[in-house]
Amino acid sequence: MTAKTLPVDPFDLVIFGGTGDLALRKLLPGLLRRYADGQIPDDSRIIGVARDKQSDADYRAKVGDALSRACASDEVAKAKLPAFLEKLGYHALDATKDEGWEEFASELKAHGEDRIRVFYLSTSPSLFVNLCDRLRAHGLNRGQSRVVIEKPIGHDLASAAVINDAVGSAFAESQIFRIDHYLGKETVQNLLALRFANILFEPLWNANHIDHVQITVAETVGLEKRATYYDTSGALRDMVQNHLLQLLCMVAMEPPAALQADAVRDEKLKVLRSLRPIEAEEIGQLTVRGQYRAGAVNGAAVPGYLDELGREDSRTETFVALKAEVDNWRWAGVPFYLRTGKRLPERVSEIVISFRQIPHSIFENSAGPVMGNKLVLRLQPDEGVKLWMMIKDPGPGGLRLQQVPLDMSFAEAFGVHQPEAYERLLMDVVRGNPTLFMRRDEVEAAWKWIDPILAAWESKRESPKAYTAGSWGPSAAVALVERDGRTWHEDTV
Repeated sequence: MTAKTLPVDPFDLVIFGGTGDLALRKLLPGLLRRYADGQIPDDSRIIGVARDKQSDADYRAKVGDALSRACASDEVAKAKLPAFLEKLGYHALDATKDEGWEEFASELKAHGEDRIRVFYLSTSPSLFVNLCDRLRAHGLNRGQSRVVIEKPIGHDLASAAVINDAVGSAFAESQIFRIDHYLGKETVQNLLALRFANILFEPLWNANHIDHVQITVAETVGLEKRATYYDTSGALRDMVQNHLLQLLCMVAMEPPAALQADAVRDEKLKVLRSLRPIEAEEIGQLTVRGQYRAGAVNGAAVPGYLDELGREDSRTETFVALKAEVDNWRWAGVPFYLRTGKRLPERVSEIVISFRQIPHSIFENSAGPVMGNKLVLRLQPDEGVKLWMMIKDPGPGGLRLQQVPLDMSFAEAFGVHQPEAYERLLMDVVRGNPTLFMRRDEVEAAWKWIDPILAAWESKRESPKAYTAGSWGPSAAVALVERDGRTWHEDTV
């Protein structure tokens, strides 16, 4: 089987923060791969914007170095790199000053008002208001203009509303693309196909047949270059409020009437509004906060969080585990266990659907235990799907049962490079398809559930529980699940 690539219409893509880490590490490499696959037309333009003064040639050289490293093993992309760099331009602009904006706007408008224009705000959220105000003042919010904003969209419900108000005053909701790159992963979209294109799963997708759901997003890295941001954010704001809750919504939502943007997002919103609030008196039983100490990851010694931060004390969590419940007919009584953290043993993101045990076993004890089926959707590093089933262990000597997976790796099944999340989402913005992006009410509903947890933690004034780098977090995270007679999933195959 081969994947098909459909070209998009010509466009101008402006990356505010065009010299930043996200642009050089994710956005521009993704655009190069889309160009190499023939998806980006030759008359499209990509313009980097930052405050530094430099020429187009200087910017192309800087980007060329970064892309050569990012695509070192991709021969097709490397061959297309010189032609791709010719599409790049650069503008020095300050979001807080008027200088240069008139010239910038005139250059964009020279290609016509009907041209697709995408403005990617790869900047600090503190600049979103200034940037949107200037885009509106210079008429760059009209026609087929779109704006993409990255997380964090606020640090609580009130601040998220301020940002949404400011962006919404310059662009219509249909023009705003709030990006969560986890929704662009192949496996997340395949969850829709597995549920709604096959009759096998959907009749079982409820509390009658599913025992519990686990969602894990584990990182091996520490702070990297994000110390200032991360210490004011923490894992709950950085990962749970957006990535993990969005994954929960994709698992738990009702079938939409059609695969259309608002139909899908309406159903996700219902899930967020059905999340049972975690009350202050439950916070110790239903949530766990952790912070890593010095240890070893993949055999290499790594410092603790405070050592990396360069401070003697911080109550910022680098690990969160919690138990959530969706109060509706489909999911009543089914716990959703979420966990995420830094400096964990491996980089892995996965969703585990654990089905209930069979009601009665016909097999003798000598055959071994009969374990419940599991559907495991791996988002990274090797995207794919495993369905764990009970089979007879081959060979003579009596009937012995064994749990083994039916395993489908997307890379092996399709034999081609699957676009990374940012590649897919950038092309969806150009097409004007917001299905995999968050609507304003989704963002604010997620904050409404998260805010009381943050408030309860703050009122308790407790430090996060220590865990050794290279472990799976504090022992309390294990206890969170084992109190209910369950264990965290470990993929041993």
